[in-house]
Amino acid sequence: MGEPGAGQVEWMERSKTGEVAADDSVHVSALTSGPGVFTAADEEKQRGVRAMKAIATGALGVMALIFVLATWAKNSGAGGWAGYVAAAAEAGMVGALADWFAVTALFRRPMGLPIPHTAIIPTKKDQLGQSLGEFVGDNFLAGEVVRGRLRSLGIGARLGTWLAEPEHADRVTEELATALRGALTVLRDSDVQAVVGEAITRRAEAQEIAPGLGTMLEKIVADGGHRRVVDLVCTRACDWLDEHGDSVMDAVSGGAPGWTPRFVDRKIGERVYRELLRFVTEMRDMPEHPARGAVDRFLTDFAQDLRTDPETRERVERLKRDVLGRGEVQELIASAWSSVRGMIVAAAEDERSELRVRARASLLSLGARMSVDGRLQGKVDGWIEGAAVYVVTTYRREITSLITDTVAGWDAEHTSRKIEAHIGRDLQFIRLNGTVVGALAGLVIYAVSHLLGA
Repeated sequence: MGEPGAGQVEWMERSKTGEVAADDSVHVSALTSGPGVFTAADEEKQRGVRAMKAIATGALGVMALIFVLATWAKNSGAGGWAGYVAAAAEAGMVGALADWFAVTALFRRPMGLPIPHTAIIPTKKDQLGQSLGEFVGDNFLAGEVVRGRLRSLGIGARLGTWLAEPEHADRVTEELATALRGALTVLRDSDVQAVVGEAITRRAEAQEIAPGLGTMLEKIVADGGHRRVVDLVCTRACDWLDEHGDSVMDAVSGGAPGWTPRFVDRKIGERVYRELLRFVTEMRDMPEHPARGAVDRFLTDFAQDLRTDPETRERVERLKRDVLGRGEVQELIASAWSSVRGMIVAAAEDERSELRVRARASLLSLGARMSVDGRLQGKVDGWIEGAAVYVVTTYRREITSLITDTVAGWDAEHTSRKIEAHIGRDLQFIRLNGTVVGALAGLVIYAVSHLLGA
């Protein structure tokens, strides 16, 4: 691990004396995470930087030694070549020193001197983070850049080809089922029941039902759909009269005046029962029975009243409000969610359920179509591009603030050390290049000056 910087040492000393407050949490986080902590990979990079620094410094030393020897040789009358070598070595030293200053000034103050515009990364960290965030926002989060990149990927075609594979459709189906179960588990029954109950009640109260009922009843009568109901009622009435004839006769006899003889009451009861049974039997067995026609006319008139008669419509609305206002109905509406949720959860958990089978088949069909249908691919690409562009243009500031806020939370000294560990090795090549280029430039300048002087 790297040695602790000044900020970290200060925090360590404060922690020993119990002076670390809650406000220091951000600073502590910056020192114990992110660029403030040297990993094993960082240490390895740092060793590479040290090695390159030694090489670059060694090149400076070599140039200094060559300059000293060449100057001595020139003063000793060794010949004209010594001047060329001395000039090259001198320029090489200048280039090496200039590039050493430039590279060092990025991370610290050269030799600790308070020279302006040095220690750029530690002192300008926040500004660099702001500039980096603006650069990313302007060049990577621009709407046209995002749209063009997504269009070049051809997501619609790729997604279609991927979904057309059965194993991929199975995977998506499984993930959707898991997400559905999770969502239903998180939702509280009481909340959903309240919402469902309120929505159904509000929708029912806002919509007048009488005209719709009238139209539906009119169509049923016109299609003869009510006749099976009449047949069922007549059949059940005949069966009931056969089984409960005595009850009917007793009811008729019991309603007779007390002064009439009992045998007369009995005769009247039997006559009423026989006539009632005959009427119901004829109505059951005769499709064209007049009573059936009366039922048809009654239902037709009632359907017409439901659609056009204000009084009838108002009565239906009052009945609807009375029914909806009953506690039993509200409990029934609310309990419907529990049943629906139970069915959905069971279907989501069962791999052979109709829900999952249909979902898988739909995904396979969608994938097969999307893989060959250019028009559908274009629609999917357009949806994805539009969504992505909306996100990056609407929340660009929030996205780039992740960069600026993160950089602002870093410890300046440790940030500098970590950046140097990652790019310092390449920067040392600048020093080497400066040494070589400076030497060549000095040699060329010295040679040209001598030629022109000659």
